[in-house]
Amino acid sequence: IGDAGIIPDVYNNANLTENAAKICNLNENIFNRFLSLWLRSSYLQDIINSEIKSGAQGKLALARIKSLPLILPPLQEQHEIVRRVEQLFAYADTIEKQVNNALTRVNSLTQSILAKAFRGELTAQWRAENPELISGENSAAALLEKIKAERAASGGKKTSRKKA
Repeated sequence: IGDAGIIPDVYNNANLTENAAKICNLNENIFNRFLSLWLRSSYLQDIINSEIKSGAQGKLALARIKSLPLILPPLQEQHEIVRRVEQLFAYADTIEKQVNNALTRVNSLTQSILAKAFRGELTAQWRAENPELISGENSAAALLEKIKAERAASGGKKTSRKKA
């Protein structure tokens, strides 16, 4: 339900909304960043969501928060877990940036290919190697004249295309 975070000391006396709870007076065996990660874990979120009775915006009573299971490894291990999780989050952020950069390059490349296609740059070599296929009766001008002649012969009616 919702999110968990750490309130900076600057905001210690700030008011909270009715949908927020502040856990304070942690004992020295609980690392606050570990607790924050634990509260946001999918395991604990599944437990919390299974206990919500109803309502558009579910609420979790403080009594239920106190009864949530807390797997508490030694303090040094909590610090190591937090370090590794934050390292993985940083790695995920790096991958996300790389994916976004790749998508930007793909979109740019697509636009570049389309621009070259409209300028005829993609077929320049083929046209140079096959002039007989695009000249004379196969030239664009000759094909347009042929279409005009066919339309004139049919009385100016445009032929409809068959639907697939």
